Amino acid sequence: MSTTHEVTNQVPPLVGHDVAEDPALLEALRREGAGWAEPELHEVGRLAGSEQAQEWGRVVNENEPVLRTHDRYGNRIDEVEFHPYWHSLMDVAVEHGLHGAPWADSTPGAHVARAAKLFVWGQVEAGHTCPISMTYAVIPTLRANPELAAQYEPLLTAKTYDFGLRVPTSKQGLIAGMSMTEKQGGSDVRANTTRATPAGDGTYRLVGHKWFTSAPMSDIFATLAQAPGGLTCFLLPRVLPDGTRNRMHIQRLKDKLGNRSNASAELEYDEAIGWRLGEEGEGVKVILRMVNNTRLDCLLGSAAGMRFGAVQAIHHAQHRSAFGSLLVEKPLMRNVLADLVVESEAATVVAMRLAGATDRGEEIIRRIGLAVSKYWVCKRAPVHAAEALECFGGNGYIEESGMPRLYREAPLQSIWEGSGNVAALDALRAMARQPETVEAFFTEVERASGADARLDDAIEGLRKELSNLEDMEFRARRVVESMAMVLQGSLLVQHGAPAVADAFCASRFAGDWGVALGTLPSGVDTEAIIERALV
Repeated sequence: MSTTHEVTNQVPPLVGHDVAEDPALLEALRREGAGWAEPELHEVGRLAGSEQAQEWGRVVNENEPVLRTHDRYGNRIDEVEFHPYWHSLMDVAVEHGLHGAPWADSTPGAHVARAAKLFVWGQVEAGHTCPISMTYAVIPTLRANPELAAQYEPLLTAKTYDFGLRVPTSKQGLIAGMSMTEKQGGSDVRANTTRATPAGDGTYRLVGHKWFTSAPMSDIFATLAQAPGGLTCFLLPRVLPDGTRNRMHIQRLKDKLGNRSNASAELEYDEAIGWRLGEEGEGVKVILRMVNNTRLDCLLGSAAGMRFGAVQAIHHAQHRSAFGSLLVEKPLMRNVLADLVVESEAATVVAMRLAGATDRGEEIIRRIGLAVSKYWVCKRAPVHAAEALECFGGNGYIEESGMPRLYREAPLQSIWEGSGNVAALDALRAMARQPETVEAFFTEVERASGADARLDDAIEGLRKELSNLEDMEFRARRVVESMAMVLQGSLLVQHGAPAVADAFCASRFAGDWGVALGTLPSGVDTEAIIERALV
């Protein structure tokens, strides 16, 4: 066979590196009180950058979970089958405590350490982080019933992944899921019609249909149903204490845009047995303890995707030549790459700050910070992914590059746990119900006062915006966007690299910026910014 051509000017795969070698992440890890976790973080980072782990991520998205409703004899089994590599990903996540482990760890900074590891490992494959996130988030909700918490919490925090349908208390570790929404209500969970009837023995019988159940292969679920006293939160195990299967029937798996490796399902409750979490009528209040923690992970997931996209785009530009030189040497490409890094680091610094607030019990700033940042950072992720993909040209549109998977995944975090409008209105509600929230927010951002006039002007403009209550709901997105960027800007000015902070303030606050990424003003130190994402 003759050689028809020699392959040149193709980019080598980005493997064999430490994903945790991320200046913004490492600086935040130390600043937020978890510097002690750096050795393990680098261990996770080296595994994340390995060819093996990247193969796991590719394969599980090409071999999606399969629902088996019945066995060969016609018996209902409701099992979801996964590729073995899914379990490899889960093993690593659980072993390194990315799930519920921080709740059993009294070390200061435990939640920050876990956030950093999730940020790093999530860059390998995002789908499996859904059940990992819910297992982390369920514990505060579970604590609404101390007896159930005593029974299940040690298993939810155990660093052993033990897949399979068995009595939960017989297993070495548990994974949790969540069922909130129904077809007629969506985010309006108070419209739920699933009924919960007391059985007289401390349990309830649930009848109804859940439109979206995350991770239906989990061991236990937090769910909402209408009890006699109103909407109530319940815990449902898939396997009951006597070894029989709870009557939770999987109707079908969702055919999703992205997140293909992770199973999401419609479930039918046919006299399913549940245990109450909290009092009747307090369902929203109780399950929000879980939602607020999964929102932190939505923020971390978006930030992780941005970091992945920026690193991949820069790696490509370092090795691809066009029109006489490497792409990374082209001034316009440097503008794009630098802007990708600026957006990425702004997302990282705020996500880690809010993980620190979790550790320190700073509930007010955590509440408002999560609401505004979940809205803005998660909404920026699809824009960022599209721009990073475009840096590859046509190669980025090909599945083998990995960029289409990033692009499909990017809108998810903005939709789950409250879409954009829900998050924006939640921020307004927090400020209306607790007026001290506003001053707590300004106390936080004004820690950077005097360091950058552009940020100072933005803070002052935001005060004026919040003082005008007319049409506040109509302006909610604009207000919350401003709050999120002011929070990011304050953190970057205080703690970020000077070149990144300067570029952020010049573009996001001083108006010296276009509509698309890659429109940073002249004079920005693109070399110093891009250097922070080289691997």
